[in-house]
Amino acid sequence: MSYQEIYAKNNARAAERFELVCERIREAAGAPEVQAEYADYFQRTAEFLLLTVKVLRMQQEGALENRSMEDCEALNQELYADLLPGDHGYEKSYANPAYAVKKMGEALGGPLCFLYAECRALIAYAFEGRLADMTVLMELFVEIYTCFCRKEGTDADEIRGILYWHFHDYSELIVAQSIRESVDPKLDFFTGIVQHADLDDLTYLYRYGEYISENEIRTAQYLSGLSKEQIQTMADTFTEGYRIGFEVTNKDLSKKQTVSIHYAIGFERVVRKAIENFNKMGLSSVIFRDAVSSMGSRGHGKRGCYSVAANRQFDYDHRNDSAYYLDKAFVERKLEVLRDAYETYKDLAAVFAGPAVQEVFGEEPFVPVNRPEAAHYNEKQQKLKVYVTNESGQITNRYIKGEERSFTIIAYPLPAIGKDYEKIFAETVKLNTLDYMLYRNMQQRMIDVLDRARQVHICGKGSNQTDLYVSIFHLEQPGRQTAFENCVADVNIPVGEVFTSPVLKGTHGLLHVTGVYLNELYYKDLKLTFTDGMVTDYTCANFDDPAENKRYVRENVLMQHETLPMGEFAIGTNTTAYRMARDYQIAERLPILIAEKTGPHFAVGDTCYSHAEDTKVFNPDGKEIMAKDNERSVLRKKDASKAYFNCHTDITIPYDELDMITAIAADGSAVDVIRDGKFVVPGTEELNAPLE
Repeated sequence: MSYQEIYAKNNARAAERFELVCERIREAAGAPEVQAEYADYFQRTAEFLLLTVKVLRMQQEGALENRSMEDCEALNQELYADLLPGDHGYEKSYANPAYAVKKMGEALGGPLCFLYAECRALIAYAFEGRLADMTVLMELFVEIYTCFCRKEGTDADEIRGILYWHFHDYSELIVAQSIRESVDPKLDFFTGIVQHADLDDLTYLYRYGEYISENEIRTAQYLSGLSKEQIQTMADTFTEGYRIGFEVTNKDLSKKQTVSIHYAIGFERVVRKAIENFNKMGLSSVIFRDAVSSMGSRGHGKRGCYSVAANRQFDYDHRNDSAYYLDKAFVERKLEVLRDAYETYKDLAAVFAGPAVQEVFGEEPFVPVNRPEAAHYNEKQQKLKVYVTNESGQITNRYIKGEERSFTIIAYPLPAIGKDYEKIFAETVKLNTLDYMLYRNMQQRMIDVLDRARQVHICGKGSNQTDLYVSIFHLEQPGRQTAFENCVADVNIPVGEVFTSPVLKGTHGLLHVTGVYLNELYYKDLKLTFTDGMVTDYTCANFDDPAENKRYVRENVLMQHETLPMGEFAIGTNTTAYRMARDYQIAERLPILIAEKTGPHFAVGDTCYSHAEDTKVFNPDGKEIMAKDNERSVLRKKDASKAYFNCHTDITIPYDELDMITAIAADGSAVDVIRDGKFVVPGTEELNAPLE
């Protein structure tokens, strides 16, 4: 059964409603019967909705698969014109909350902007042939349009109420669909494109319904010029890292049947080979679309199948859109339907092995504009957001057990990285296949020093003000135990770090980076202060207003939490990656996956062993890794809601901002691991060569 057959029954049931709602939308597009200040909004929005109906008709007729490149580009431009930067696009779009409020007032401009942003999910539904889902969203538009047609005027509270009840009433369908998409290989819209499209004909890129830019086109063109052997090597690196991840953590891959693949459009040649490799392991591949609805939480990185954003400011402006319906009743309803959805698909969830993630990097660092007109969570909603995230994580882990799943993650550059794109791509491929034995041995020498420490002292130099003490787990049997994991290239590619879960008590001081790119957002002079391992103060210098800086960090680093623990302390050893970044002047464009290997890094949030703390893990030398818990995660034994934060954000100090890393033993004796930004443990000198 294909995805089309799965959707067919619901589509048939909704067919009559669909035709009726289309007729009403045509009336709105022709001559909306509303007050003058709202006429343009309803007319333009109705025209957009009818454009998605046109796409649906093409999908039903099979016409989306047989178009010229010119026709593909024209339709793609028409669908995404409202989001593209500039005066002819986003600046005068009703997707822009500042413009919507300016044109329609504060009371109604915001909710109508939210409605339009939500309606953009119709693009995805149309390309996938999901007529029933389109019907529901179009009926929401018509219901609100009808309110504006009344002569007595429109009440803002009524509009907000309609939006609220829509998401409350349809949360069951939306959540259930989301869970199924993440675990069911029968929903094969994306795997069908990857496996069966003619990848020499680049019109296939436009079959997804995502925004297609030069990045996707040039990526596909570049990969088409590589040999079959080169493509196979890239796929093998990706899938073998996944397999080894199960092996080194003593997890049984043979019990699993599915893997979810996350990738950027344009990489289909590699993904096709990866699917073949996973099939040989006994795993069917699942691919879903990056979130298109506020219930899927736009923002904070892309997952599933995705393209480069048409406009990152749009994503940022709408990152908190669920504020329009987020309250206690909605949260409890969502958690209820999440439990029901997992119960429905529990058999599929039980055999899900985890994600295989391919990231991309290279876009210019994005410094967002904070628009007061955009939706924002109030204090009560911030707490609810934290609560629902934590509870959702606990529910997910009951059905997809952390101690039984694994992952892998790798990254490649986009053409947006600049004129040296092809050279940087080739260097990244080399980076992803470095000699892990060489690194393993040098990293073990560092671990031998660090295991004798009770604290590690990290200091910045120059303009970097870092002065931080990290407490290290005490080993009772150092001959058989270790506090640090010797991380080579398996789940976390490329090679190059040793890491631990710090003891929170006694971990204190200032972490500072002069510039860093986290979750697709840029931070200038990011500062976090720790007391007993918990963040007690934070700021950055992105904005003139100190309050705005604190809000920016709280929303996007602390993820709405009042505080977070230091979940990881690590020393990155991949000086080759650091040299690549310096030679091509792309340090600020590296993803955290690579950047974390280019210096010491500290994660705020959960530990690296979240939900798998009781699984025995050993280093290559046979020693058992003991530092998997901290004082917060250990609370899982009594109350899991207090143990986990469902976030983990790495913050790296680059070598050129680093003075020293010193291991301090219980008797006060000290041994340098790094001094003046160079590795000084005997046997690690080779790591300094790329730094010269």
